[in-house]
Amino acid sequence: MNKLFLYSKCEESLPDYAQIPDCHITDTLPENGLYLHHDSDGISLCQAGQKGRVRVDFVGGAAHYRRTKGGGELLSKAVNRRACASVWDATGGLGRDAFVLAGLGLRVRVFERHAAVYCLLADGLARAAQCAETAEIVQNISLHHGDAAVLLPEYAAQYGKPDVVYLDPMYPERQKSAAVKKEMAYFHALVGQAAAQDDADLLAAARACAGKRVVVKRPRLGEYLCGATPAYQYTGKSTRFDAYLPTP
Repeated sequence: MNKLFLYSKCEESLPDYAQIPDCHITDTLPENGLYLHHDSDGISLCQAGQKGRVRVDFVGGAAHYRRTKGGGELLSKAVNRRACASVWDATGGLGRDAFVLAGLGLRVRVFERHAAVYCLLADGLARAAQCAETAEIVQNISLHHGDAAVLLPEYAAQYGKPDVVYLDPMYPERQKSAAVKKEMAYFHALVGQAAAQDDADLLAAARACAGKRVVVKRPRLGEYLCGATPAYQYTGKSTRFDAYLPTP
């Protein structure tokens, strides 16, 4: 990753997961670009000169609504919840679907290769672990930093295959005039678009390691990942889940 600044007025209180490679800790606000911001509310991603920030929050907001009002029914069907005990999320990101799956009682192993995104996700889980309403869900999640295409076969050999491997590759940027949501715009700028070869390697590793199926999240009208036709599809209003069988 390119060098990133982490702004903090209390460096001595930084958690271990904030000590990420190629990140310069400073007590002066950066004048331009993206940076990580550390304060009493946790760690967030900001853009110099702009309001708003991206923070992983499993306690309030949309996560609270999904947890208390229901949600994730289509995702539950896609992973075949009744016949599934373990899911490996190979594209951690903001961790929203992983948290929903963990809330269903599944054991979820999350992989995130980008160090700054891993930091944001680890911070969100740490705060959720301190909340009585979400602490039990966090216990179902383990987080790992690294390239899932490499780690999946290593972990499968060590721990056995999961029932499901879950992939949520970053959607292509919209070409329409409507602005992409701020948090996704930040993420596109921070992480960039995954190369087609990265997706191909990840899908191949997932199908080789999954015990029962691989589930890929796509836009409802989006193309198949790497052009591979799924065995099953579960389609909602704006999102589609494509299910692939494991390779022999």
